Amino acid sequence: MSSTNHREVARLNRVPLPAEAARVAATGWQVTRAAARFLTTLPGRGPWQQKAIRQLPQTFADLGPTYVKFGQIIASSPGAFGESLSREFRGLLDRVPPADSTQVHKLFVEDLGREPAELFATFEEEPFASASIAQVHYATLHTGEDVVVKIQRPGIRRRVAADLQILKRFAQAVELAKLGRRLSAQDVVADFSDNLAEELNFRLEAQSMEAWVAHLHASPLGRGIRVPQVYWDFTSDRVLTMERVHGIRIDDAAAIRKAGFDGTELVKALLFSLFEGGLRHGLFHGDLHAGNLYVDEAGRIVFFDFGIMGRIDPRTRWLLRELVYALLVKKDHAAAGKIVVLMGAVGATKPEAEAAKDLERFATPLTVQTLGDMSYADIGRQLSALADAYDVKLPRELVLIGKQFLYVERYMKLLAPKWQMMSDPQLTGYFANFMVEVSREHSSDVEV
Repeated sequence: MSSTNHREVARLNRVPLPAEAARVAATGWQVTRAAARFLTTLPGRGPWQQKAIRQLPQTFADLGPTYVKFGQIIASSPGAFGESLSREFRGLLDRVPPADSTQVHKLFVEDLGREPAELFATFEEEPFASASIAQVHYATLHTGEDVVVKIQRPGIRRRVAADLQILKRFAQAVELAKLGRRLSAQDVVADFSDNLAEELNFRLEAQSMEAWVAHLHASPLGRGIRVPQVYWDFTSDRVLTMERVHGIRIDDAAAIRKAGFDGTELVKALLFSLFEGGLRHGLFHGDLHAGNLYVDEAGRIVFFDFGIMGRIDPRTRWLLRELVYALLVKKDHAAAGKIVVLMGAVGATKPEAEAAKDLERFATPLTVQTLGDMSYADIGRQLSALADAYDVKLPRELVLIGKQFLYVERYMKLLAPKWQMMSDPQLTGYFANFMVEVSREHSSDVEV
């Protein structure tokens, strides 16, 4: 993916050169300390690569929140970084101490004009969750509503901006080597930067949350989905106040069944959120791990944490719909191959007939099996192998939505293991309407 295609987000301000130089010095010092720790382990047993990997999480923790966040991404993405590396970084998920309370109070005054004790009837000083970017407190409004207050770590924007400038310079240097170019180091850092810029704007997060759920509520399939209510009078770019929701985690299948909720309806709602949000409206939740999905007392799925939102631009959505039409309706694999080329950067070239045959081998099972009989993980592995063979670099958002389907597949196995998706009348009706729309678009659009 070219770096010119990164989505438009609220950019972090560049820091002055002296501030960047100070962060370079601090970074260099921490890396030197890490090297010293590593050298002391060399006389022991075991491959030196494993010893180096074991030192990385502590080094990331020493370098501060930007690197902790990057380490947390490694920890939660074993498919991308490998299970052994991800395992080493999992300690970073729980290793973030809360910010200084004096600085937190100062942030409230700067953003909302008053101390927490004045803004809220009750405010728990000790956060119940603390992460690299923010921490979350329980509170009660003067009108009696229980809320959660998400507070950005004071001073983090400036520090993150300096760290990202360093990472961008490092990525430029890495791409001087062939391996760095193959890994698209600059694109990786640019995507990471875009994500952090979004996560540091809580007002944008709240707006995305409300826009997303409004799209879904237009369909009966979206009625079982909701998000916490935002209290805008107590929200700013750095403070987000939301309804406190009590519920059951989506992966607690036993508790969900005991409460009498229908697992099939929950899974249908999750799938609908990805298809409708991503392919029709171009906006989807980008982090569907179980901690972000609860089932409330009415049996609806409550989505939390909209810091990472996937956005699929109109051109890519159109190409995706064309790809569906070519593969599943016309079974025109040559046309599908051309669409894949338009969607990403294809490095390896093969004769068109050979490429079409490869796509046919991939797509044929999709047309003869019910989707309930297939594994998204298996489909993903086949698609990855195909992409590797042709050196295809798909847009980040397609990789991101693919990761969400893997989450949903896990919940399907937990909550509705015998459910056949394409035998469900609601979903078959939804997909039939979707394919009719695709066919209409195809007949009216310019040929690819």
